[in-house]
Amino acid sequence: MPALLLVVGFVFDISTPPDLTAAALYSAAPLVAASFFGRVGTAVTGAGAVAAVLLTDYFHDIPSTSEGVSELFTVFTVAMLALVINRTLRRSGERLASARVIAETAQRAVLPEPAGRIGGLQVAARYEAAQAGAFIGGDLFAVQDTPYGVRVVVGDVRGKGLGAVGAVAVVIGAFREAAEQEASLEGVAGRLERALAREGVRRDALDAFEGFTTAVLAEIPPGRACVRLVNRGHPEPLLLHADGALDALAPADPALPLGMAELGVWPDRVDTYPFPPGATLLLYTDGLSEARAFEAPGDFYDPRERLRHRIFPGPDELLDALVDDVRRHTGGGASDDMALLAVSRPGVRQPERRRTMPVVP
Repeated sequence: MPALLLVVGFVFDISTPPDLTAAALYSAAPLVAASFFGRVGTAVTGAGAVAAVLLTDYFHDIPSTSEGVSELFTVFTVAMLALVINRTLRRSGERLASARVIAETAQRAVLPEPAGRIGGLQVAARYEAAQAGAFIGGDLFAVQDTPYGVRVVVGDVRGKGLGAVGAVAVVIGAFREAAEQEASLEGVAGRLERALAREGVRRDALDAFEGFTTAVLAEIPPGRACVRLVNRGHPEPLLLHADGALDALAPADPALPLGMAELGVWPDRVDTYPFPPGATLLLYTDGLSEARAFEAPGDFYDPRERLRHRIFPGPDELLDALVDDVRRHTGGGASDDMALLAVSRPGVRQPERRRTMPVVP
């Protein structure tokens, strides 16, 4: 575009009377170059703009008139300003790149990607931030292989910002410790509750630390085709069977989210569900179930209807298809973060990854 502006301006100048000038195009060329090119490209464009003014003045034989000098001075000044703007933009870009590296490092430290195979199970996870350029927010997931089986947590912290990220770090840290030490899933939930309560006391105000966290805890014991769940006010997980059937694993007794013990204390109850070979357990946050349709804002995304009667080769393909479907549903404008975690139990004589079509109706 800078070159096009210079060419158009030069052609305009030499084909029109001297009282008509293309100084505006000559001035715009280095400013455009400052936004897209480096320092050398911006300097070359500025020099080209000044040269174009000199050539057109020479062509019209007006190098010493006040109009010619004024036009030359204007274009030269804009070219110098373009170099200053280019330098500022480059520094801002370097700071932004550094911030993105720091954000990615923080995400890997606070919310590491689980291994693809844990305790004989296939695992996949996705984190989709609603804000463009963001890497981590208030949604969380973690998977741990323990002496009691593979244990999983998926949660959603109230609020956003640094307070939510701090709560995510507290919950994941407490889960990893409790999952190894507590013999029961109820004990793990109790440890998470106490960890949030301790951290809340250390903070000065509610704004400094998020007040509660919805979460679902899962335990898949070794040698048993079942899954145990403790649901603390979180969207119910889905169990996708190998034949396309789907079950919503709703808790028998609804419970309050973590961090709301001041409203009442009730013992956690574990619900046990079959988890046969070939099935996939899908856990998600409300960023999935509350995703609004782009064309009809009152139409929420229903994962049960979207996934029922569909077969996926593995957890990665399931989450890829789910993320793409949500983007189509929302038109790419999600309003909340979304965390997804899928755990598959391989079927009999099934290889680690089936190589078939991504989605089979």
